[in-house]
Amino acid sequence: MTTPSPFPAVSARALAKHYGDHVAVAGIDLDVQRGEFFGFLGPNGAGKTTTIKILTGLARPTSGFALVCGHDPLRDPLAVKRRIGVLAEEVNTYERLTGRELLAFSAAMHRIPRREVQTRIGYLLELVDLPASDAERLIVDYSLGMRKKIALASALVHRPEVLFLDEPLSGIDPISSRTIRQALVRMTEAGVTIFFSSHVLEVVEKLCRRVALIRAGRIVAQGTIPEISAAAGTPPEAGLEEAFVRLLSPPGAATADRSR
Repeated sequence: MTTPSPFPAVSARALAKHYGDHVAVAGIDLDVQRGEFFGFLGPNGAGKTTTIKILTGLARPTSGFALVCGHDPLRDPLAVKRRIGVLAEEVNTYERLTGRELLAFSAAMHRIPRREVQTRIGYLLELVDLPASDAERLIVDYSLGMRKKIALASALVHRPEVLFLDEPLSGIDPISSRTIRQALVRMTEAGVTIFFSSHVLEVVEKLCRRVALIRAGRIVAQGTIPEISAAAGTPPEAGLEEAFVRLLSPPGAATADRSR
């Protein structure tokens, strides 16, 4: 892993992104501390993926700024990319490589010393519970769960400081989901910061130390789950789902739902 930054792992101030007249992100502020498991939640179209693209250097903000490990993804994208791993909702990778070949290729791209590569690959295959026999198969023959596992391993091959996850558990079976969750917990225990976007609120409640809720490109609440419940005016025992519905539903929708 690269030398840890003295700055928050992720910071944003007045971060905005416009596509013509459409406002995808409307000036958000947030801080994610090093080693934190941070949830970034909202309904479809709220601006979650756009925000992640800006933070990872894949999109240019219209205004405002962001820092990842103390580096600006717009002005110093290579410094950011050396320090982050990314697992998108749609896994797009080299399907005609085997799982092991993909990890070796990723290691080469990050200039991992050759003497370390096989040891690191073995560790990552164990971390994501992908047997050696499956690692020798072509990725084109993988199930979705296996693709997510190998993509996660590839995102971790260079020991990133921050891992960005956009719906990493979408569409996979409970066993693969549990394996990935356990791997993520081990990552945070090792000091990795995780920026986690998901619609699976039960998982968010179990894993995340703090969360931010975004609607129409604006953060409407952020903090611990008890703090989110307090902001929503819901009892803590009601859980994150009730607070999510109360804070992020269109005006009148949450009230109408509770009156049925």
